[in-house]
Amino acid sequence: MEEFAKPTNFIEDIIDADLKSGKHTFIATRFPPEPNGYLHIGHAKAVCINFGIKEKYHGTCNLRFDDTNPSKEDVEYVNSIQEDIKWLGFEWDALYYASDYFEKMYSLAEGLIEKGLAYVCDLSAEEISKTRGTLTEPGVNSPYRDRSVEENLRLFREMRAGKYDDGEKVLRAKIDMAANNINMRDPVIYRIVKAPHHRQGTKWVIYPMYDFAHPLEDAIEGITHSCCSLEFEDHRPLYDWVVENCGFNPRPRQIEFARLNLTHTIMSKRYLRQLVEDGVVEGWNDPRMPTLSGMRERGYPAEAIRDFCSRIGVAKANSVVDIALLEHCVRENLNENATRAMAVLKPLKLIIENYPEGATETVEIENNPNKEGAGTHTATFSRELFIEESDFSLNPPAKYFRLKPGGMVRLKGSYIVEYTGCDVDENDNVKEVRCKYIEDSKSGGANAGIKVKGVIHWVNATDCVDVTVNRFDYLINDVEGDLMDRVNKNSKTVVRAKAEKFIVENAKAYDRFQFMRQGYYMAVSTFDKSAPVFNEVVGLKDSFNK
Repeated sequence: MEEFAKPTNFIEDIIDADLKSGKHTFIATRFPPEPNGYLHIGHAKAVCINFGIKEKYHGTCNLRFDDTNPSKEDVEYVNSIQEDIKWLGFEWDALYYASDYFEKMYSLAEGLIEKGLAYVCDLSAEEISKTRGTLTEPGVNSPYRDRSVEENLRLFREMRAGKYDDGEKVLRAKIDMAANNINMRDPVIYRIVKAPHHRQGTKWVIYPMYDFAHPLEDAIEGITHSCCSLEFEDHRPLYDWVVENCGFNPRPRQIEFARLNLTHTIMSKRYLRQLVEDGVVEGWNDPRMPTLSGMRERGYPAEAIRDFCSRIGVAKANSVVDIALLEHCVRENLNENATRAMAVLKPLKLIIENYPEGATETVEIENNPNKEGAGTHTATFSRELFIEESDFSLNPPAKYFRLKPGGMVRLKGSYIVEYTGCDVDENDNVKEVRCKYIEDSKSGGANAGIKVKGVIHWVNATDCVDVTVNRFDYLINDVEGDLMDRVNKNSKTVVRAKAEKFIVENAKAYDRFQFMRQGYYMAVSTFDKSAPVFNEVVGLKDSFNK
């Protein structure tokens, strides 16, 4: 496997400095997804960062579900997230939910009211937005900003009791409507949402906002370094304000890193959900999706995804990574680990005229030349074979080294064959190719040294197995336009192929093979030997510019 220089990691530099100074003697991180969708490749980066810190520094990493928005969250997503993290190869030290802290958060919110640092506001969301100001103009104080502590406590308790409807009142932090950072202009920290919660049922009708809940969750759990994506950089002053004014010491440190942007890929849960709900894909785990469950169904090894996340490094500035690097990591892993076998995706009958009818013999096919001890398997050779349609041409272009009139090729693991003729239909499409084999031309034979430039794969017509192969192109085109304008409507092709029996006889769900000269393929998660289906993982050709 090719060695890559490990990129610098500024987060680890910060942690190293904190340990050296004595600020911390133990490192605690967390991965805090909201359970409102499936994890995607962008989340994998965050997973690897947080759990990677745990592994390097022998610390802890909690899995915490930020379940503060009941209208969008579901136990389905909770379960899928746990499955994906385990699949990537990580284990959390403790499992928490933001909802575990609702009572504590409510108490801390009342504490802010008592300190004169929070107030109940009757402005609508639209009115709050209009009065927040701009980057160059300060905001305008809410007419409810100077309510007394007693009135605010009464109103907040009435909000909790369900007296008011959604949007009728909110609780806002009382900070500074003229602050340079707009996030500090009296942000909303509680709102009314009368929707059942996946864990709490109807117990709560008020819910903390993310910017209030998240720093408290970190502080309560004793998190030392709270790593999040770059869009939260402007929220860091509010993060610090919340933990300080709620009385926590020591306080966690928020550190922002660049999120992963990948060509031919969308990362927005909203858009991914749209693809699912509109039937563009066959679910969150469709192999064309950038979700981790989709990549698992596609056949991407978890080790390859972790390798990819390591190679892209941890940066402070956003950039776009070529998906070719991810495919390179997948291809490199499978080249080392996938079993080789032969499959013909577009079959063309090949008749060896001088081979005895009814006769068969076995040939040895190597399982993986890159894997010590991988061994070989046998394939049946006979008079009638199938080859790839593209491996024969009546009118070949220049430098065509496969079977052609007047030409010879070697059949993988077997004999050299020479073209003798073919049959075509009324549209001049080749129906069948005929040839003769050169005796003693197998490896080690007297005629094995005959020079041929092409080696092609094949399957035996009498015992090959019909298989279904799903081939994929990028789901998203890198063009301007709305989501549906960018969707590749030809991203999936279903092929009826022929495979040597070894593949089906030995395959089980999630097993990966290199179909020689074709690419890497995986037996689907619902694999059935009576109706075998394989998903294309990645092609053989590497477009990554090393």
